[in-house]
Amino acid sequence: MQQPQRILIVEDEQRLAALVADYLKAAGYQVDQLYTGETVLDWVRAHRPDLILLDLMLPGKDGLTLCREIRAAPGEPGRIPVIMTTARVEEIDRLIGLELGADDYVCKPYSPRELVARVKAVLRRTAAPLVTDAPGAAAVAADPLTLDPDALRVQAQGRAIELTAVEFALLATLHAAPGRIFSRERLMDRIYTDRRIVADRTIDSHIKKLRRRLEELLPGRELVHSVYGVGYRYEDRGAE
Repeated sequence: MQQPQRILIVEDEQRLAALVADYLKAAGYQVDQLYTGETVLDWVRAHRPDLILLDLMLPGKDGLTLCREIRAAPGEPGRIPVIMTTARVEEIDRLIGLELGADDYVCKPYSPRELVARVKAVLRRTAAPLVTDAPGAAAVAADPLTLDPDALRVQAQGRAIELTAVEFALLATLHAAPGRIFSRERLMDRIYTDRRIVADRTIDSHIKKLRRRLEELLPGRELVHSVYGVGYRYEDRGAE
């Protein structure tokens, strides 16, 4: 019998952690809980959960620091999917969290049912087998871009460009989840945190400008792709 996937909840609000744990258990997951940041990395190394729900504001060690440490860990621990949860909705927090390697970002207050759906989606997306060094395995090129959220700067192959805040937010969102398709509505939710009313085609206009800037950086290399009738995704297919 297949073992249930194991979810680690790192959340200092113990009542909230218990509520989320109940929903995850009802969905068939094995759930563990930690309430402070100091012991998380050692626990992750020892137990290798399938996904981590990581709160941003934790006593002892904050979620951004933990996400950075998890991603820097060698081998399997560094590849564990992370969903960050937080009550801080400022755009820069979203960008920094995603750039540190979070697979998704959920703002409080959230629906536990929605959180379970996000967990399922991230686990599906990250379930593809990893490329190995076995004979005949296809080589995967390293991602060409380095993003600097403090300077709104993107670097590649020794060159750099600076983007507007909206262009950078778009790129950071897409870049953090290669291959994932984002609808226009989802992108607007990520970029316009004040929930302002904007037309769907506003995203198209920003994407067009972003593509032009990336073309300056990497001529002949398309990174942001349209998915007809759905939205956009980031995917590096190498030089054309």
